[in-house]
Amino acid sequence: MPRHETHAEAGLAAERGARWDGLLVNARLATLDGAEGYGDGIAGAPGTGLSPAGALGWRDGRIAFAGPAAALPARPDELAIEVIDAGGDLVTPGLVDCHTHLVFAGDRAAEFEQRLGGASYEEIARAGGGIVSTVRATRNASEDELLAQSLPRARALLADGVTTLEVKSGYGLDFASERRMLRVARRLGDALGIDVRTTFLGAHALPPESAGDAEGYIDAVCGWLPRLHAEGLVDAVDAFCERIGFSDDQTRRVFEAARALGLPVKLHADQLSDGGGAALVAAFGGLSADHVEHTSPAGVRAMAAAGTVAVLLPGAFHVLRETTLPPIDAFRAHGVPMAVATDCNPGTSPLLSLRQAMQLACTHFRLTPAEALRGATVHAARALGLDDRGRLRAGLRADFVRWRVREPAALCYWLGGDLVHSVFAGGRRMA
Repeated sequence: MPRHETHAEAGLAAERGARWDGLLVNARLATLDGAEGYGDGIAGAPGTGLSPAGALGWRDGRIAFAGPAAALPARPDELAIEVIDAGGDLVTPGLVDCHTHLVFAGDRAAEFEQRLGGASYEEIARAGGGIVSTVRATRNASEDELLAQSLPRARALLADGVTTLEVKSGYGLDFASERRMLRVARRLGDALGIDVRTTFLGAHALPPESAGDAEGYIDAVCGWLPRLHAEGLVDAVDAFCERIGFSDDQTRRVFEAARALGLPVKLHADQLSDGGGAALVAAFGGLSADHVEHTSPAGVRAMAAAGTVAVLLPGAFHVLRETTLPPIDAFRAHGVPMAVATDCNPGTSPLLSLRQAMQLACTHFRLTPAEALRGATVHAARALGLDDRGRLRAGLRADFVRWRVREPAALCYWLGGDLVHSVFAGGRRMA
């Protein structure tokens, strides 16, 4: 963890002319910098940490001060080059979308109609739709075309408060197309000025040319990984462990290839059935198990022991009209951190708002607004292996959002709407 700047050091720095780049005053800070609730109890409502007269200062892309304005070491104009009156608005850490499939070509609106007519996700997939239909469109798109189609989706997430974004491959399913997807994900970060984390999901589905040869395809995936990693295109490795995906043994082979390269793993686990995926990824010390609607008590215990985050994806739950809830009470009882993400994808979660995912997590899964906000900040950052964001604390990245609301619960209360006043990533205003 970075060393924190003390109030005394901040005052000395100001005296020496090393003023902060910016300072928000008159803000209602939800620091998220405590074990629960909205902060660490520095001021405001008991037990929430919400500071009704808070200040947030930053310099060189890092937070220099986060706390009650009364604790500032000098006058605001002496401390910072730019002083912004937040007018009592809520300020939170930047949101972290830790599970997306945002880079793809085409759409699957027709499948939405099919599901409304009674077809199941599995029936559509087995009939040649689902993931494989997006693979066809993505393979036929050039890198620039993929970027042009994906950039508006990323911009929509940013405009609604996301400052860190995970993007998976998995719609290419051959080396050239998977590489192209990961390159586009990196270019998204460069284009938007935010941190985009890339996840290799070669083991997402069996491509048509490998029909009947899942073992051979997994051999190929394990062979592609070192080449993609050598190009700096892979931050983590994922797989789809499910009856219409890949088996435990095949998933284990992918994870072993990742471990040989020192790459962290995560898993699409127990979405459609209890296949033991959560326990499997926990056995590899995985960052997260995602979906987890059917995860067993043994899987929950394994996740708790390994420190594996449960990534809840209520968008897919909503679109697929699922009825089996993730074991939320068991996660709470065992202290398993619960993240919330959009799962933005063309088939089962065409969702372009992490705040809407938070709302769905409250409505469908009965998370509290505080749990949902922590799930989209603190725990989502943990699900990406990042400990320098997701909270407002001196020394961490200056990723934060000023909202046009006063209470954190309002972020989960409103269905849609434009609640963002401004978004800062690394101390720079992005939206």
